[in-house]
Amino acid sequence: MSEIFDERRKALEEEYFRRKEQEALEKLRAKLRDQAATAQLPPCPKCDGRLIETEFEKIKIDQCSRCGGVWLDPGELQQLMAREEQGWLSRLWHSLAPEKG
Repeated sequence: MSEIFDERRKALEEEYFRRKEQEALEKLRAKLRDQAATAQLPPCPKCDGRLIETEFEKIKIDQCSRCGGVWLDPGELQQLMAREEQGWLSRLWHSLAPEKG
């Protein structure tokens, strides 16, 4: 009778370790997919992070995954300033812009 219990215990052990191996493989596959997706992103100009496109006030901007820096493509700053014509950002931009003469 103990042989039946030993066989059952071995079968349960094998099933447990098989599930653990499957979980480990899935985690590894997910990590590899994330790394592959990250490798396709453009590099951050400041550090060795990657730029992830995010949306801010319906404008797509790039933010670094490592340092958190925000990078704007041509025209995005003007789009943000146009939305806030009397805001501090617009006033700062106009104070720094050279006067046309």
